[in-house]
Amino acid sequence: MNLRKRTKGSVEVHTSALNDIMFFLMLFFLLASAVVNPQVVKLLLPQSSSGQQSTAKKAVTVSIDENLNYFVDKKPATVESLQPAIEAYQKLAPDMTIILYVAKNVPAENIMVAYDVANKLKLKLVLAVEPKK
Repeated sequence: MNLRKRTKGSVEVHTSALNDIMFFLMLFFLLASAVVNPQVVKLLLPQSSSGQQSTAKKAVTVSIDENLNYFVDKKPATVESLQPAIEAYQKLAPDMTIILYVAKNVPAENIMVAYDVANKLKLKLVLAVEPKK
């Protein structure tokens, strides 16, 4: 009969390999977050399933039709006269909102003209949508 106690081996966890993996993961996420562009233009979708549209109390409408004609409150305007026309409305209501009505086939560069004017004048711009049928 063996009465001597057996010595148990010590339990060790080697974390040197885990440290390397964690370092590379941290480096990957830091580089990935630097590449992401947070300044994305947020637009409402062309159709809304809720059927509700919000209208501001102090608002001016800017419309762009299929022929790339601009209108400010149903009055014709050119690209060059768009900013002065909106400035005239801004003098009456400094915290107004621009509601942009755009035909479906209008290129994005023409829509950005209205966004640029709104940014220059520091006004809010909302893209109008149709309720989903």
